[in-house]
Amino acid sequence: MQKRHKTLENVVGLAAAILLLTIVPGHEGKKNVGYMDPVGIATKCFGDTANVVVGQKYSDAECLASLNKQLILHAEGVLRCTPGLRGRVNQLSAATSFAYNIGVQGYCSSTVAKRFNAGDLRGGCAGMSAWTKAKGKVLPGLVRRRAAERTMCETGL
Repeated sequence: MQKRHKTLENVVGLAAAILLLTIVPGHEGKKNVGYMDPVGIATKCFGDTANVVVGQKYSDAECLASLNKQLILHAEGVLRCTPGLRGRVNQLSAATSFAYNIGVQGYCSSTVAKRFNAGDLRGGCAGMSAWTKAKGKVLPGLVRRRAAERTMCETGL
């Protein structure tokens, strides 16, 4: 039996994959070179912090591949710690975007995840709004991102 290739669509479904491939790049932007982000984290492409070489150039294809790989990893992490989000397109997409930004470990230990697991979807969505700081400083980009994630998350509730 041939092993099925893992895709974002396989992990989260088509609708959530489309949302994620729109919202995450929209908030992360794209830089085809390894760089240090505003709080000193080595970053490349669409906000990917894995295996970054600062100053190295990355092709568009490499950036798209890294985005897909990281979205799959983050979506799988979100579903592991908040399995009740499976099939909830807007909430899963918002939670995965949120986790992409703060990390799966941060997400899984957050009040947001705890509220989702308690069945408090509105509370989980609202909790995202508190995460607007990096190294103690409120960043306007995070304020915008959290507002967009919360709006997406609350859609359909």
